[in-house]
Amino acid sequence: MSAAGPYDVVVVGAGIVGLATARELLARRPGLRLAVVDRAAQVAAHQTSRNSGVIHAGIYYAPGSLKARLCVDGARRMYAYCERRGIATERVGKLVVALDDGDLPGLAELERRAAVNGVRIRRVDGDGLREIEPHCTGVAALHSPDTGIVDFAVVARALAEDVRGAGGELLLGREIRSIVRRARGRTLVDQHGEAIETVALIGCAGGWSDRLAVADGGPQDPRIVPFRGAYLRLRPEARHLVRGLIYPVPNPDLPFLGVHLTRHVSGDVLLGPTALLVGARDAYALHRVRRRDLGATLRWPGTWRVARRFWRPALTELATAASRRAFVRGFARYVPELRVADVQPGWAGVRAQALARDGRLVDDFVFDERPGAVHVRNAPSPAATSSLAIADLIADRAEATMT
Repeated sequence: MSAAGPYDVVVVGAGIVGLATARELLARRPGLRLAVVDRAAQVAAHQTSRNSGVIHAGIYYAPGSLKARLCVDGARRMYAYCERRGIATERVGKLVVALDDGDLPGLAELERRAAVNGVRIRRVDGDGLREIEPHCTGVAALHSPDTGIVDFAVVARALAEDVRGAGGELLLGREIRSIVRRARGRTLVDQHGEAIETVALIGCAGGWSDRLAVADGGPQDPRIVPFRGAYLRLRPEARHLVRGLIYPVPNPDLPFLGVHLTRHVSGDVLLGPTALLVGARDAYALHRVRRRDLGATLRWPGTWRVARRFWRPALTELATAASRRAFVRGFARYVPELRVADVQPGWAGVRAQALARDGRLVDDFVFDERPGAVHVRNAPSPAATSSLAIADLIADRAEATMT
């Protein structure tokens, strides 16, 4: 068995969080022997490149949570990084829209959270929201002028360049299948039986983060379950219907922000995403099922507990995924001029959602630490927005294991 390394640090996962973490460690410790390893043949192959590209301001997140702190800090850092690297961003702004009086308590709670989190917003009435989004309807809204858009895959590629430029290596197309813990360090074994030797390990494996952590001796709880999010796109002649971002008041019981209308830096306007539990952690095509992934989901007690709790929303998601007309009808509540003829197919992503054994959908970022290792066990949205701030936190914790 041949071996690569030895390295001081191996980061598993070449998405935006893993690459940002590698960059941060190399900046702190020039000359560090570091490698980023990923199962895919290119960086940013999964969640980083398959999302709506929103730089979130931090409106939604419970005050005091890691999401609240890291999103606000991360958004500031993301705009600054993109400006330095010449990466296009647009602060197009976001409206969180109350359709009727029933949405107003939820809107008030978001207003409270934004104030505590230090997020700049203003509340507008129906006339005020139409000044911002002329084709939108509602009784009130929160306007976030600092919410923006970027192509996170472009950011990730820039981070990869930074890593290489600082002396780090990228080992792509190598899936870690097992980990052998040694007196000082670890041996990671890939799908070809080839070894990678390292003193410290950082796991940023996204949809496969639980498997990596368990292979390293971590707990089974929480388990990653895959939710497929499908998007539609407005046809070019209908893009004038949306200037920026239009979001609903979210369901407080679910860690999803609901389907929304999002202008993308490419010029597209996206509608979505849905949130459908699927049978593979890379189910970008709905029919894709992987026996190991499906079995892991079905054997997990939390799956059945969450299904009993949320069966009504699950049926709604299923109906929406099955019918373009039903999908568009939901958006037409916010933009009444929208018609089925105005949309065309978009793309799909898969959200790696951590699910606890008790059926709780884990909402906040979760980190596992043990001697010589830090594992990111849950990093859903706004992880891309927060990535540079998350990297700082991981680096702090990783350095403690390296001393």
